[in-house]
Amino acid sequence: MPGVVVNKPPPAPLVVGPATKSVTRPANPLPQYLIDEARLTVPEAFEPSRHLSFQPPKRIITMKEIGLERHGISPNAVSEPFQLFTKDAIEQMRAEIFQEEVLRDCQFASTFNKNMVRGMGPARAPFTYTAWNCPELISKISLVAGVDLVPSVNFEIANINISVCDEKSMNSPSNDDPLGDGSSAVAWHYDSFPFVCVVMLSDCTGMIGGETALKTPTGEIMKVRRPDMGTAVVMQGRYIEHQALKALGGRERISMVTSFRPKSPHVRDETVLTGDRCISYKSDLYTQYTEYRLEILEERVRAKMKGERLRQQAKKPFDIAEVRGWLMEQKDFIKAMLCEIIE
Repeated sequence: MPGVVVNKPPPAPLVVGPATKSVTRPANPLPQYLIDEARLTVPEAFEPSRHLSFQPPKRIITMKEIGLERHGISPNAVSEPFQLFTKDAIEQMRAEIFQEEVLRDCQFASTFNKNMVRGMGPARAPFTYTAWNCPELISKISLVAGVDLVPSVNFEIANINISVCDEKSMNSPSNDDPLGDGSSAVAWHYDSFPFVCVVMLSDCTGMIGGETALKTPTGEIMKVRRPDMGTAVVMQGRYIEHQALKALGGRERISMVTSFRPKSPHVRDETVLTGDRCISYKSDLYTQYTEYRLEILEERVRAKMKGERLRQQAKKPFDIAEVRGWLMEQKDFIKAMLCEIIE
């Protein structure tokens, strides 16, 4: 696996979140067929041998290629779509997403996305959460990302973006165009978490478009083709300005986005909650965010204590500049938390 970027990179860019200020439910109900189809699926336990079908991406675009060398936590920017889940796995996930209990409690809307399902939790979606916490799956995502990752927090496992076409809009652009250029589905943005894995849950037969557009520092636009059912794209979205382009044709476009952060407590973590507060139950989100951040701080302190003991045993002098630098890093880490945990 490629090494983690160790020299100090530029700071992460500012994240601009939705204009939505509080939890909002979608204005329009989902088609009944989604619920009816979900009921036909017999629940199964997740089994990697049966439900994973990983094939490495044919190409991974690097940060250097898009003019962002030294930015982020990995040299890898974004992958081409690659096979990740079997058809059986996708059916199990859809069955959990479109349960009536989930739709009642876990549907959200914002100015970025009109219909989302998120924060299902392991009790409502045991197959989905077992899959995303499977060590074998995490190792494959890390391989593509170029750095060891873990799912960020439970609330960010399986964020489902749902777009369903009616007869009128099946093959014509919609009027919902944040940029006014007729091609964008979501405005240019940065993600709140270091990496995301986007999985397509819909049959894309007959669909045109739907690519992910990347903007380089020079203003050049690069496009990554959309994934097909069961395939995934891994992207370092915290550091890359990007947008989803509209897809025409097809009955629906349902994608699952799971956020990841670095596994090592010693790798920089520039996670923010800007894009997530208004589409989350704050108590759940803040609890999970605080827990993992304090665990990182705890591991850093233990590692520093061990290093100090070894220094004393070796009878080396106290390094004032080094210790002060380490303390400043932890101060910035805590200060960043204070900026995120707000009313």
